[in-house]
Amino acid sequence: MIRLLVAEDMHVVRSALVALLGMEDDFEVVAEVGRGDLVLAAAERTLPDVALLDLDMPGRNGIAVAGDLASALPSVRVMILTGVGRPGSVKSALDAGASGFVLKTASARALVDGVRTVASGGQVLDANLAAAAVRLGANPLRPREQELLDLVASGCSVRESAQRLFLSEGTVRNYLSAIVDKLGARGRVDAIRIAQDNGWL
Repeated sequence: MIRLLVAEDMHVVRSALVALLGMEDDFEVVAEVGRGDLVLAAAERTLPDVALLDLDMPGRNGIAVAGDLASALPSVRVMILTGVGRPGSVKSALDAGASGFVLKTASARALVDGVRTVASGGQVLDANLAAAAVRLGANPLRPREQELLDLVASGCSVRESAQRLFLSEGTVRNYLSAIVDKLGARGRVDAIRIAQDNGWL
């Protein structure tokens, strides 16, 4: 029996996934959550074999949660589910310890087969996304820069970002200038677009 945890913030999608997976004789959904920051506690409580994580969840995104699970519960295999395939997200997910990256447009059979592959120690990746991820190369942003750009992308001002990151406003401005330079962007808005297009945010 393959024990599964499903993390998806959209209730209808989560319910559909749970129902679909529950139809398989060798699957048992042992936990379902709607926020990324609830995954680790649920996994520690239920010890699933595979965690299916939505890429974009409130509380904590799927890639960050994949890293949490890799550190705290390395026996739990991770599959990332997403509606948008960005090569940078694939690379980030793999770097965080995920074993699978599946688009929500995949067939039910592909998802079920993917879960079995991941549970047995294999990897599941969309071939086109995997090839694009290899061509893309590494994310040039350091974790702190990514965190800052994510705050700015969500609408935080320099002052708010500084307060949340416990930095001075001058340091935040220096970080933002460095980010713009690294990404070859025309400004902050362009830097956000480049980072989002590549799946680095």
